Amino acid sequence: MTDSSSRSSLELEGQKSHEWAKSRMMIIDRIIKDFSTLKASPLEGIKLGICLHITKETSVLVMALKALGAEMALCSANPLSVQNDIACFLKNKEIQIFAARGESQKQYNDSMLRVIRFKPDIVTDDGAELHLMVHRSLGKAIVAGTEETTSGVARLKELESYGQLKYPVIAVNNAQTKYLFDNRYGTGQSTVDGLLRTTSVLLPGKHIVVCGYGWVGKGVASRLRGMGAIVTVTETDPIKALEAHMEGYEVSSLASACTYGDIFITCTGGYRIIRKEHIDTMKDGVILCNAGHFDFEIDLEYLRSQDQEPKEVRPNIQLYLINGKGVYLLASGRVINLVGAEGHPPEVMALSFANQLLCIIYLAKRMGSLETRVYDVPAHIDRKVSEYALNAFGISLEHSIDGQFTM
Repeated sequence: MTDSSSRSSLELEGQKSHEWAKSRMMIIDRIIKDFSTLKASPLEGIKLGICLHITKETSVLVMALKALGAEMALCSANPLSVQNDIACFLKNKEIQIFAARGESQKQYNDSMLRVIRFKPDIVTDDGAELHLMVHRSLGKAIVAGTEETTSGVARLKELESYGQLKYPVIAVNNAQTKYLFDNRYGTGQSTVDGLLRTTSVLLPGKHIVVCGYGWVGKGVASRLRGMGAIVTVTETDPIKALEAHMEGYEVSSLASACTYGDIFITCTGGYRIIRKEHIDTMKDGVILCNAGHFDFEIDLEYLRSQDQEPKEVRPNIQLYLINGKGVYLLASGRVINLVGAEGHPPEVMALSFANQLLCIIYLAKRMGSLETRVYDVPAHIDRKVSEYALNAFGISLEHSIDGQFTM
C-alpha cells in the first residue's frame, strides 16, 4: 500500500468516526444552527490555540468552531491519547494540527510551542499544560482562555493566587453541565472500558481500590460496583470519605488497602498518591492504573528504579518485577480511559464541548474587557447547555405558571 493510499484510508476511518460522534452530539449542531442566523459569524477573525485530546468527539468541536468562523491550531493534551485517524481527517479539513500518537516528550512540547507561534487570541486547554507554557513564553499575548479539567483549573487558580495569571480564563470544568456528567458518568464508563480493553480481566469479585472520591472517583467507583467489583475508597477529605461510607463503599487508608487490593485506580490529580511504601506491601500480580489527568499519581520513578527493563506483556501493560513479585502498570501511568480506550462517550462530551463552544463565543464578544482572573462558566451558559441537552434527548421540562407546575 502506498503512503498516499494509506493516508487516504486513515482519513476515511477518521471521517467515519467523526460522523458517528457527530450523530450522537446533536447539541453542537443546534448551537451552530442558532448562531447561523446572525449576520456575521461569531468567531470570524478569531484565532484559537487548542490543546485537547485528539478524539472523534474533539473533531466535532473543532469543525463547529471552524463553521462559526474561527481559525485554529491544535495539539494534543496527551502524547498517548491521539487518535491518528482523527488527526488525519482534521488535517484534510485544513486544520493546523500538530500531534501524533506516541510522540516523545520533546515532540509533545514542540507541538505546544507551534500552537503558541500561531499567535492565538484564545487558548482552550485540557490540563493547563498549554496555559503554563504560554505563561513561560514571554511576549506571547493571549487575550483569554478556557480550561477543561479539575487539575488544570487548580493550576490556574494557583497562578491567580500568586498574581501571575496573565489573562482571564473561564473554568469550563466548573460548569454543572460539565463536572456532573463528564467527570462522573463519562470518566466512570470510559475508565472501566479502558481497564477491560487493556486487561480483559474479570471484574466481579475483584478488590478494586479507588484513590479519591471527587466527581471522577464517584463515577469510577459506581461503574465498578455495577460490574460486580468489591470497591474500597481512599480519601484525605473527611467529608468525601463520609460520603463514600454513606454510599456503601469500604473506606480505608491506602496503606491498609494495599494488603488486599487487586487493582488500584488513582482519581485525584495529586502527586505520587501511590508510592514506594504502598507498592512494597502490595500483593503479587497487582494492577496499577490512573484515571487522573497526569501520569505522576503513581510513583513511576520508583517502579523504574526497581526494574529498568519492564516486560510489555500486552499493549499498554508493563510488568515490573519488584522484590520477587509482579506489578502490572497500565498505559504507562497515563489516563487509562484515553490510552486504553476511546475516551468519554460522545453524548457526554457534547455537554462539555457545548460549554467550551459557548464560552469561546462569550470570550470573543468581550475581547480585552474582562479582568484577569479565573471565572466560572456564566450561569446562563450552564443553563442553556442543559436546555440544549434536554431538547436533543427529547425530554420535556415542567414549567411554572402562577405557582402551578404544568407540562
